[in-house]
Amino acid sequence: MREILGRRLQRLRDRFQSLRPTPRQTGTTPALLEAALTCATDWQWPVLPGVGRSAADGSRCACPDPECVVPGAHPFDPGLLAATTDPRMVTWWWTNRPTAPVLMATGGTAPCAVSLPAGAAARALVRLDAQGMRLGPVVATPTRWSLLVAPYSLELLGELLYAKDHVPSSLRFHGEGGYLLLPPSAASSGGQVRWEREPSSEPSAGPAGRAGAPGLWLPQVEAVVDALVEASSGAPGGGSRLAY
Repeated sequence: MREILGRRLQRLRDRFQSLRPTPRQTGTTPALLEAALTCATDWQWPVLPGVGRSAADGSRCACPDPECVVPGAHPFDPGLLAATTDPRMVTWWWTNRPTAPVLMATGGTAPCAVSLPAGAAARALVRLDAQGMRLGPVVATPTRWSLLVAPYSLELLGELLYAKDHVPSSLRFHGEGGYLLLPPSAASSGGQVRWEREPSSEPSAGPAGRAGAPGLWLPQVEAVVDALVEASSGAPGGGSRLAY
């Protein structure tokens, strides 16, 4: 009898929890939770909280590495494989860690990205705009910009880079098994992550891109990589210094 009553009580608790309004429904959602829920539910991008900064020393990463090169802006606990689009899990994470950075797991059905130094990225966008290229979202930190592109395979990326005479080491490719820091998180280099170009929808995909789920425009990586390589090669020192 106790076991039966216990199961009934648990079902009542579960039902009560499902009927409770979420912070998003009540209009009191903190900015980072709102951003994480938008990514997970509206755009179907799997997200997870970054490790964040140390409470004792806000300038240091909360991970065990005292010389972490991307303080606060990487997965730790939970790990990258925990990334999800489940709004209940997302709400639980950021309710318990309201200042945690928002990370998107790249690849699979989610966007991939190519990042490069901010100055070089600004020049690349000018060139692509002049060519009439339809670009997707662009994530910006004070030191680096990331262009979101349609998911690509390692084989495709390898073929594209093999055909280049030189690929600057300052270019970073965020594909399957990678991640990207999203707005409005704190940037590891200081300042805040922002949208240089916000996600937008496109009714139909053209030859140079595709509609990302659900309907967000993402260019193909091969459509933009030439401009990114050229712009990054023109950076001071040949773009060889990797700035975070």
